[in-house]
Amino acid sequence: QVQLVESGGGLVQPGGSLRLSCAASGLTFSRFAVGWFRQAPGKEREFVAGVTWSGRITYYADSVKGRFTISRDNAKNTMYLQMNSLKPEDTAVYYCATDGFKGNWVRRGGSLYDYWGQGTQVTVSS
Repeated sequence: QVQLVESGGGLVQPGGSLRLSCAASGLTFSRFAVGWFRQAPGKEREFVAGVTWSGRITYYADSVKGRFTISRDNAKNTMYLQMNSLKPEDTAVYYCATDGFKGNWVRRGGSLYDYWGQGTQVTVSS
């Protein structure tokens, strides 16, 4: 069956960096667009970043643009989220997800994504 497993979360001070990884199995990873979402306590899940199945197009939420970078390594069936200049408001559970969409843009609606990881906690605090 399909599995997405996130890793790399943790506690970091404001201004620090973390790199999240998401290892996929049970699917042809290169055929899927991928995205990262997050959910903070008491808030709705929100889109963070995504990359098309081709890897050519990326899209970021305004709140993370210029600080976060999404990437994928199809040879390793893995996607990444490099998070720099972290802020306390970045604190959330981060989820990776896959989208079977073959268009040349990134979809941001969570309901459009097919498979999800279990989430990894990111806490930004001094």
